[in-house]
Amino acid sequence: MEFQFQLFGPLLIHTLSYWWVIIPSIFLGLIVGAIPGFSAANTIIILLPFTLVMDIEVGLIFMVALYCSSRMGAGIPAILVNIPGTAGAAATPLDGYPMTQAGRGQQALAMSFVASSFGGLMTTIIALLAMPLLAQVGYYMHSVEMIVVMLFGISLIASIAARDTHKGLIAGFLGLMIGSIGTDVVYATPRGTLGFLELYDGVPLIPALVGLFAVSEAFLVIEQKSILSKKGLDAAPSVGWSATLEGCTIALSRWWHITWNSIIGLIIGVIPGAGASIASFVAYQQSRTYSKTPELYGTGHPEGLIAPEAANNGVTSGTLIPLLILGIPGGATAAVMLVVMQYQGVTLGPTLFQLNPELGYGVFMAMAVTYFFMILTILPLARFMTRVTMVSTVYLAPCIIAFTLIGSFVPRVYMFDMWLGLAFGIIGYIARKTGYHVAAILIGVILGPLLETYFLRALKMSDGDIMVLFSSNLGNVLWLALFATFLVPAGIQFKKNRRLDESREAPNG
Repeated sequence: MEFQFQLFGPLLIHTLSYWWVIIPSIFLGLIVGAIPGFSAANTIIILLPFTLVMDIEVGLIFMVALYCSSRMGAGIPAILVNIPGTAGAAATPLDGYPMTQAGRGQQALAMSFVASSFGGLMTTIIALLAMPLLAQVGYYMHSVEMIVVMLFGISLIASIAARDTHKGLIAGFLGLMIGSIGTDVVYATPRGTLGFLELYDGVPLIPALVGLFAVSEAFLVIEQKSILSKKGLDAAPSVGWSATLEGCTIALSRWWHITWNSIIGLIIGVIPGAGASIASFVAYQQSRTYSKTPELYGTGHPEGLIAPEAANNGVTSGTLIPLLILGIPGGATAAVMLVVMQYQGVTLGPTLFQLNPELGYGVFMAMAVTYFFMILTILPLARFMTRVTMVSTVYLAPCIIAFTLIGSFVPRVYMFDMWLGLAFGIIGYIARKTGYHVAAILIGVILGPLLETYFLRALKMSDGDIMVLFSSNLGNVLWLALFATFLVPAGIQFKKNRRLDESREAPNG
């Protein structure tokens, strides 16, 4: 596969001419991403009859723009009302929502938009230039390597537990136990389903997500007049455009943080089946681990917001690489794109870039143009979006519960899932009231089943030999990196404590 750089200039101009498709798709994706339970994938499925009759180029541009903007849209309710629109935004409210409560919601949205747009734009350009190399990542990431990647995300539970070890670990293990509900991957034996057929495929993610975060938050905020703190409520009416500019400045000053976290998302996105939820948790964990101020995470720290937003938008370009080069969809949205392209008779694989390079490279060029337009169209809306936080909880809480329960119903169209979302809301409410972190529960629910699947797959391939976990060179490098995430911060803290002790003893000496 050889690059044809002479195509890029004319292709960019040609893609810009489709602004009439891209801009409406951006706003549609923004709305879709912000509604819990909806996603780019199921929206494209709903609109599949239209995309099939469109010209293949117009259809792909529409789907790409919708996909990118829905990623950004999922972070809006996560920041403003503690409701992640999708699993990829599950780490966003950890620091985004505390900023909103302090009256800095506009600033937080601006940071999120800048991190999402620049992270997505940067990784799209990297993907465009390094496509052959990135395509090989899927070949090297097998079960053993994926186990270690999962452990990076799950180790975030330990970071959360650092504040209250017992409660953090209890919450994490509760999440892992809930995640194990369903039929096991080896013998298909039901576990913990209590006889409910709806749980045989495991605990559905959306009801767990909206219940633990949104419904439980609605139960809490109904006890007070506003989701904002008193200080935030006093400051909110006087906030002007300067807060948006300040948020942009804060995000751009951390350009390196956006860069390396979006690259984490890109690499994880290339791995089929990995997805934005893994990328956002891994990015948040790595950001916190190597931060000079890890104690600020979870209190409204800018880097804690930037990391997951940059990562989950870095995933978008990554998921399309195995689709276009290998014919293997990297996620649900890419799978729908595969259906459309096959229906239109497009041959995927390396031959696509030889026979129809305008289409192959055009997908990534459309993604780059979309992220550029998103900066111009969505960033000015930050000021107006934050107005929702000033609505009285008497009206806001019932609306949150209603919309999120509908969101629980949409993916599988089961009434059971609405009751399940309410049940998770009660669990989340009790956890918050008693000092347990719902994020730790959610990490276990999301990553636990994936870890079990890859672990059992590795054991099956090795006839039960546990040493298979250390049989891969790349896997061993990842193991060392995982241990480093625990040892390096501990070593830095030990040196700090030692210097403090020496400075205290010096005057006495």
